[in-house]
Amino acid sequence: MVLDPREVEKIAHLARLAIREEDIADYATNLSNILGLVEQMNQVDTADVVPMAHPLHMPQRLRPDAVTEESERERFQSVAPQVAAGLYLVPKVIE
Repeated sequence: MVLDPREVEKIAHLARLAIREEDIADYATNLSNILGLVEQMNQVDTADVVPMAHPLHMPQRLRPDAVTEESERERFQSVAPQVAAGLYLVPKVIE
């Protein structure tokens, strides 16, 4: 896929990017090359490829899900400016 300069300007506008006029041709070439690579990768048959969570075949070391600290909620809330029903009260910042 080849992008023309008008398409690059439109993409830049949609992305709210400022591009100098003399750089548009370079952006068009680079973006066209990227889109060509994506199209090339889309043509690869991946039907029998199993998705991976991680590129290395390593088992995850899991630890037991156990509480290791005492709850200090009361101590922390005792020094808070405002608390109600166990929650910290903060000023409204969004209208």
